[in-house]
Amino acid sequence: MNLLELEVWLHVLAGITWIGLLYYFNFVQVPAMAAAAADKDGPGPAAIGKYVAPRALLWFRWAAVVTWLSGAAALETLGVGFVNAFTLQPGAAVIGVGAWLGTIMLFNVWVLIWPAQKKVLGMVEASDEEKNKARFVALMASRANTALSIPMLMCMTAHGHGLPF
Repeated sequence: MNLLELEVWLHVLAGITWIGLLYYFNFVQVPAMAAAAADKDGPGPAAIGKYVAPRALLWFRWAAVVTWLSGAAALETLGVGFVNAFTLQPGAAVIGVGAWLGTIMLFNVWVLIWPAQKKVLGMVEASDEEKNKARFVALMASRANTALSIPMLMCMTAHGHGLPF
């Protein structure tokens, strides 16, 4: 296996982990937490918040970093060039748009979602008002990432497969 193949496989595997967890949070965990909170006879959302969410968030945020770093490395090894992609140069514009979308998503994970989730999960001190605001920030940033994931994936695969957009 050569360096490019290694970078691409790492990028794909980390990306599957990142986006898979993103979809899990939005389509499984958020509705499950709401259902658990509404179930007066059930255990409530505490078990998810104490045992599942912190571990899933650990994998989520570090998969985002590995995805971004391996993608940046692959841009160089592919010959596209990191700077060419991020400045949307001819021949690199489509993958560059994908790289920008991935960068925005990485920013959302580390600057918006993770700090907010630390408050929501009680990992840092926060008032009830701060926790409610943090829930909203995390939800909106996560939903934005879910929406951005489709065009990001389309741009990434378009470059590698010669698609015209």
